[in-house]
Amino acid sequence: MVEKGNLLVFGKWDPAEVMINDASLAKYVSLQTKMIPHTFGKGTRKRFEKGNVSIVERLINKCMRSGQGKRKLSGKYIRGRGGCGKKVMVMHMVEKAFEIVEKRTGKNPIQVLVDAIQNAGPREDTTRIKRGGVSYAVSVDVAPLKKIDEALKNIALAAFSGSYRTKTNSAEALAKELISCAAEEATSFSVKRRDEVERIAKASR
Repeated sequence: MVEKGNLLVFGKWDPAEVMINDASLAKYVSLQTKMIPHTFGKGTRKRFEKGNVSIVERLINKCMRSGQGKRKLSGKYIRGRGGCGKKVMVMHMVEKAFEIVEKRTGKNPIQVLVDAIQNAGPREDTTRIKRGGVSYAVSVDVAPLKKIDEALKNIALAAFSGSYRTKTNSAEALAKELISCAAEEATSFSVKRRDEVERIAKASR
């Protein structure tokens, strides 16, 4: 938790009101007060430095990605929402999504985002090791910073897939995912992805 200041995120929401229930993530979820969540990439070249970047800006950065990449999402190659490299456009999208979240839940949308991250991050994953010329998967614990990265990636992908070839715009899709993931509903795309990763990891123990 940060000290209460005069600056509000987007001039509307105070991150000082946000509580982090998962103690392992508290060190890596930055709630620093900044009206415009944009640091111009300062301090991102050092190891673990992204843990000091505002969590809202990290969500914006994830939404700027070009899409899923080589892997298919629901049998389709989803290439983002045309926001790759367009930070101002994506900031407006996230701000609008936060307004929708506040209207529907009556809560601070930054708190909803933090709750969604805590629910969307997998606790266990798999990695491949090679012994005696044979490769096989083994289960490993997920580091807190990696857990946040995966959670933000899945939330961004949910906004992509939820607005892909539908009348739903990306801000509405992102708001819907944040609300459902914060409540840990079974319909949440991020929660489904988390459960799938943990199921595979459990089978590899």
